[in-house]
Amino acid sequence: MAKYEYKVIPAPAKGAKTPGIKAGEARFANTIEALLNAQAASGWEYLRSDLLPSDERQGLTSTQTVYRTLMIFRRMTADEDSAADEVIAVAQGVAEAMAPDAQPPQRREPVLTPVTPARADPAPRPEPEVEPSPPIEPDTPETPTKD
Repeated sequence: MAKYEYKVIPAPAKGAKTPGIKAGEARFANTIEALLNAQAASGWEYLRSDLLPSDERQGLTSTQTVYRTLMIFRRMTADEDSAADEVIAVAQGVAEAMAPDAQPPQRREPVLTPVTPARADPAPRPEPEVEPSPPIEPDTPETPTKD
């Protein structure tokens, strides 16, 4: 079962001045929007607004009934009981798996089979002997020499 905690704050009575927003209705809507976004950022979910009577003193001896508009928010609380039950269930499962009467897992040895080649590789061929070619002489005309 979900458990909630609640937060009640007074609704703003008038809109705050904001640059770029001129109309009173738009200022009020912007103020409410900012309040809702600030509460949502803190994890509170808007639930509803209520108009409730409040008796206040007026003068020395009399009272007056004033109606207040309140905004109500809620958020889910961490249910410690269900979280603890979940941890206990996991711990029991681990304890049962590690119990001494439980059979230890059998170790399987890998099966090693020799691998035979698909075909025999041919013997390497001897490299042919290459005879060295005579050195190439440059093509230059012979010049006569004087004796």
